[in-house]
Amino acid sequence: MTASAPAPDPRRWRALSVMLMGQFAALLDVSVTNVALPSIGRSTGAGASELQWIVTGYVLAFALVPVIGGRLGDQRGRRRIFTIAVLGFVIASAAVGLAPNAGLLIAARVVQGLFGGMMGPQVSGFIQNAFPAWERGRAFGRLGLTVGAGTALGPVIAGLLIAAGGPEIGWRLVFFINVPVGIAAVLLARRWVPADEPSSTASGRRVDVLGAMLLGAGVLCLLFPIVETGQSGGPLTLLLLLPAAGFLFALVRHEARLTKADAGPLLDLRLFRVRSFVTGVVFAVVFFCSNTGIPLVLALYYQNGLGFTALQSGLGVTAYAIGSVVGAPVAGRFVSRVGRPLLVGAVAVFTSVTIVLGLLVQVGAEATDPAGVILRLCVPLFVLGIAGGAIVTPNQTLTLADVDPRRGGVAGGVVQTAQRVGSSIGQTVLGTAFVLAVAGAAGSAGAGSPAKDPATFADALTLALAVSVVFSGSAILLSAIEVRRHRNG
Repeated sequence: MTASAPAPDPRRWRALSVMLMGQFAALLDVSVTNVALPSIGRSTGAGASELQWIVTGYVLAFALVPVIGGRLGDQRGRRRIFTIAVLGFVIASAAVGLAPNAGLLIAARVVQGLFGGMMGPQVSGFIQNAFPAWERGRAFGRLGLTVGAGTALGPVIAGLLIAAGGPEIGWRLVFFINVPVGIAAVLLARRWVPADEPSSTASGRRVDVLGAMLLGAGVLCLLFPIVETGQSGGPLTLLLLLPAAGFLFALVRHEARLTKADAGPLLDLRLFRVRSFVTGVVFAVVFFCSNTGIPLVLALYYQNGLGFTALQSGLGVTAYAIGSVVGAPVAGRFVSRVGRPLLVGAVAVFTSVTIVLGLLVQVGAEATDPAGVILRLCVPLFVLGIAGGAIVTPNQTLTLADVDPRRGGVAGGVVQTAQRVGSSIGQTVLGTAFVLAVAGAAGSAGAGSPAKDPATFADALTLALAVSVVFSGSAILLSAIEVRRHRNG
């Protein structure tokens, strides 16, 4: 007779909710600064380059550490690493809110991003270990809800706080709210999150310092030119992709040696023998190229093209946020039964609605009334949010389904790094398409042409949405190939 599996911890749902509190705050701070930057610039005297680094510093730091954080969670215990990450995030958030000048603010944002990026792998690793297979879809559904809501609600929350606190205090409140949320998460984690047993073997407790350095350097050299090209950098920044390839190649060689010797590798390459894991990681990159750039170009369209305030711009994506909140948990309940076909259907809906959104933008190209524009676009944005939420959750579940739970933290870190890479590429490509379209229209019209013509910005948004369709169409193809492979055995 085989021994029955141990009963799931009855605290698991409460524990997950606590961990998602910290994850929500970390994701929120990815997007809040897009709305808060004008107020930050006026308050601190930050120039254009410094304002860009307030965003870039956090994004790069946030993307550097998921794999490292996941490995530490697997080794040292997820509750311990989660608690350390939240405490660091809280202290850094307070430092951002109190920063008297741009230099200290940027430094605090980098530290904030490092600790924020360590939280996510603890959440996905906890789900892998604490939930039985039949419950993981629902658990990842809550994670997907948090990802969608945290990313999409950032502009809304920032707009409300800036409106309430004014241009001098309001942007600081955006970061101060992390302090009580983080403290509550730490206290509740000590009570409800089980103290999982870390690896006790010598190799399991060994920290792969060289692997961490190679991974950090490789990801930095990969993402920095992508992010900078989309902001202020020129084509020469892309030369950093060459050392990125070198660092990542050296990382693979180093990790292959440690994996073969079972000597505690940072990135266990046995993960990449799991076909479903590899497919999910590639899909995450491609889909996030399509998904996360849309709120960015919508904000550019609303504020630069139509003259919306920060609050109006945030409200303009509220329907998208609500849709994400609805779609993620619903998809999480069905993914274990439907499998990857659910993913194909959701991406097909996402692609179709993106096309519809572009058509509606063209129909109302001359409209500038905030209420009218928001109402006209709210239905497709709501459906788009539902589809996006229904994609992130199933992919996370299916990607980690066949992964050994003991490697759940590092596997989740790889998925999140893939998402961050896709997000950076998507925001850069869609944002660049938008900006170049506006500049091209102004250049072709000649001197004295109306630079703020709403129709010009509508055309630019439509072009950016077309680029998004190319990415999401590629994601459909990738998922369909995987479905066919499963059906053929």
